[in-house]
Amino acid sequence: MFQNRKDTVYVVLAGIFITNAIVAELIGGKLITIFGVPMSIGILPWPIVFITTDLINEYFGEKGVKKLSLITAALIAYTFIILFFAIKIPSSGISSISTEQFEAVFGQSQLIIIGSIVAFLVSQLIDVTIFHFVKKRTGKKMIWLRSTGSTVISQLFDSFIVLGIAFYVPGIMNSETYIISGFTGYSVKLVIAVLMTPLIYLGHYLIEQYLQKNA
Repeated sequence: MFQNRKDTVYVVLAGIFITNAIVAELIGGKLITIFGVPMSIGILPWPIVFITTDLINEYFGEKGVKKLSLITAALIAYTFIILFFAIKIPSSGISSISTEQFEAVFGQSQLIIIGSIVAFLVSQLIDVTIFHFVKKRTGKKMIWLRSTGSTVISQLFDSFIVLGIAFYVPGIMNSETYIISGFTGYSVKLVIAVLMTPLIYLGHYLIEQYLQKNA
């Protein structure tokens, strides 16, 4: 039983955060083309992660985000361990999905898994640091600056770390493709982050209204 409404807010935000982060990893193996550049469909749930990260930052501080980021990274790793064993166990003769089909969907390479977890942790730590650096200087004003600014910088690192570990280091991508893909993915995230700014204010409003009832 939650002690107060703020506990409920944290649990709901954490649930949304973790769900979207894991879903992004599960669907990340599918590549789409944006402006002629290949990109993972895993980018789809990340705007929700941006919003929940900023809201958790705002109401629960650095410790709240760092703790949740570590828990999420551990759960992502756990998810891939379960998938590893699920892939190794052969399908029965009556299964509508063969072992090969299952592995084609969920059998991401180890480097992609490692790259995504490292990129996730690094970008989250950068995000929370910049967020609170700006907040200390602006107070409760300029929510858009700390929310969008922290996302803009942290996602630059995220975009290049995951591509670097998963594709550039093993030689799957050359330098030119790596740079173009990295900046294209980052540009898409940047546009999304800017467009989602009104939702940050909406989230603040709804949470404030909910917490005031508790008071």
